[in-house]
Amino acid sequence: MSAPRAIRKAFLAVEQSEGAGARVRRSIGTPQLRNFSPFLMLDHFSVAPGAGFPDHPHRGQETLTYILHGSVDHEDFAGNKGTINKGDLQFMTAGRGIVHAEMPHQNADGSPNVGLQLWVDLPEKLKMCEPRYRDLRAAEIPFFDSEDDKVHIKIISGESHGIDSVKELAYTPVWILDVNIKPGGKVEQPLPPTWNAFAYTLSGSTTFGSGDDATTVGAYHNVVFEQKGDVVNAAVDADAKEDGHFVLVAGLPLDQKVVQYGPFVLNTQEEVYQAMLDYQSHSGGFERAAGWHSEIGKTMAH
Repeated sequence: MSAPRAIRKAFLAVEQSEGAGARVRRSIGTPQLRNFSPFLMLDHFSVAPGAGFPDHPHRGQETLTYILHGSVDHEDFAGNKGTINKGDLQFMTAGRGIVHAEMPHQNADGSPNVGLQLWVDLPEKLKMCEPRYRDLRAAEIPFFDSEDDKVHIKIISGESHGIDSVKELAYTPVWILDVNIKPGGKVEQPLPPTWNAFAYTLSGSTTFGSGDDATTVGAYHNVVFEQKGDVVNAAVDADAKEDGHFVLVAGLPLDQKVVQYGPFVLNTQEEVYQAMLDYQSHSGGFERAAGWHSEIGKTMAH
């Protein structure tokens, strides 16, 4: 018999400014939720025309970007460039070092570009690996529909109801499921035991847990689950006015220290100092940063 995971806490992600004119709701990487290995940060971003994330470095982590509305262009110092559109994902491994820009498309209706960005820690032995990108297009993502047509799950990474994701996209094992539940619908989703897991709510009201542990939350909340247990229960009240939409994410905890300074995520203070020195001196993986400026980032130049 499956054991449901209890809820450790649920909290609202408060909107704040980030980058150049962007707005983000950050939940992981705030005083509310730190040291939740392997997850370092979760931002729900909204980038209006004229805003964005111009040239900036990374070392020691992977970033997963999921576009919910609009499109985002990316470009890095190694000549990689491209666009991810609604429903697409990009998995970027920073490894020993990368400098890149992430800039929104200008939508015809003037609407902001909206998405999620999750930072995942790299195992210590992979901190200095070569940078890489993997894109996953919306059309490639397998999905599950319940028999009553009330539950739709996109299996971005991991497994749900006997359906596996397309491919492994991150070095650190992570499951990502995009779940939509219509009023009156419910789902029981198994997760790997002992993995850290959370749900981030995008719209509607969803009840997580069961029995006395059941908690109903609205949009923009992070629901953190206890490690004990092997399934997550979620349901939407039959009288609800809209669907419940959330992403359910689980990851293998890494038994290692995290020392972070902005976009540099290492295991010791000395390694962070070295990352700063390498970036400033264009060495140790940042050689190509010397004199490089992205084309897409120039739209932010004044």
